[in-house]
This record gives sequence, structure tokens and C-alpha cells, in this order.
Amino acid sequence: MSLLPQTNQLRALHTVVRNRGVSGREFEVFSRRIIRLLLEAGLDLLPFEEREVTTPVGETYHGLGFTWPVCGVSVVRAGESMEAELREMIPGIGIGKILIQRDRRTKQPELFYRHLPAGIAESHVLLMEPMLATGGSALAALDVLREAGVRDENVVLVNFLASPQGLERLGREAPAVRIVTSSVEDGLNEHAFMVPGIGDFGDRYFGTVATTS
Repeated sequence: MSLLPQTNQLRALHTVVRNRGVSGREFEVFSRRIIRLLLEAGLDLLPFEEREVTTPVGETYHGLGFTWPVCGVSVVRAGESMEAELREMIPGIGIGKILIQRDRRTKQPELFYRHLPAGIAESHVLLMEPMLATGGSALAALDVLREAGVRDENVVLVNFLASPQGLERLGREAPAVRIVTSSVEDGLNEHAFMVPGIGDFGDRYFGTVATTS
């Protein structure tokens, strides 16, 4: 698991987005700043190969480039918050979607929809799932990728908040999957929500619930 450096700036960003009274616009803007940091860290975990380019002064720069193919897969709907940032960073990157919803009574994930990029079995995949509470949804999404032929070692889970329980479960059931997160929470409450937490990330990001409730 890769935890973003807990800088003063990152803590300040978290202070804004965790505030129950913050406006929807502020929540979106400050969340996107954290998402950009997460995606940069996630991309850095992908394999690179040596590349050479000629500079404007006619010299050779010995650099690096991504080992293609690379694609993103978002877990709808919170994961969709990361799509625009990723496409700005890598124009034209293919993005798939997986819709998994947690049953409010059983707390178990249910798969409703999947649509993955062609050739994903040979791709390195950024799996975008902001909330890792019990780990059930992330593992259900990973099962979809496995069924499509994706190897666990080719998956980087890009995550906003993680619970110790979710990290432990993912580490036990999918040890080859790499995880990058911006915060490891204190734990889960009796409703399986992370504490101190952030609430329902997808609803807050897309403005479908009152941020002061």
C-alpha cells in the first residue's frame, strides 16, 4: 500500500472536504486536487520503458515512457469523479465502468453493469474506487477484471480513503494488487462507514445530497 505523503497541504485539503458544511463546489474542487495527487502516484506505480527524444537544441534526452497498453476502470459512481482528471493527464486513455452497489441490509456488494475497454486482458489497469471500507466493492470489481483476463499484478487501485479492515482484507485476498490512498482511517462504525470519514463521496461530489445533513 502506498500512502500519499501526509503533508500540511494534503491535511488542509482533507480538512475542507471532510467538513460537513462545505459547499458542493468547494468539495468538488478540493477533492479534485487530492484526486490529481492520487492519480499521479498511481501512474508512477506502472511500468516504464526507456525512451529517447530530440530536444529543441538538437540534443538527445534519455527518458522514460509508459509501457502500453494502459487503461482506467471506474467503479460507478464515486469512481467517475476520477475519470476527467485521468483523461486530462493521459488524453485518449480508454476508461471502463463497473457498477456495484452495496445492499443496505446485508452490506454485501451486488454487480449490476460492466463495460470494459477492448484488450483489457493485456493492459495495466488503474482501478478507480475512492472508498475502501469493508473492501467488498473493490474485490467485486477486481473479480470482474479477473474474469476479463486481467492479472492482479497489473492492477493499481486508486483510492481516496481506506479503512484498516478494508486494507487488511484486500491484502489477504488480492496481495498482488497495489493500492495508493490519501488516508487510512481510524476504522468502521456500526453501519460500516469509515470514521472519521467523509460521508457518501459520490453523492457529495456530484451534488445529490445536502452537504450539511
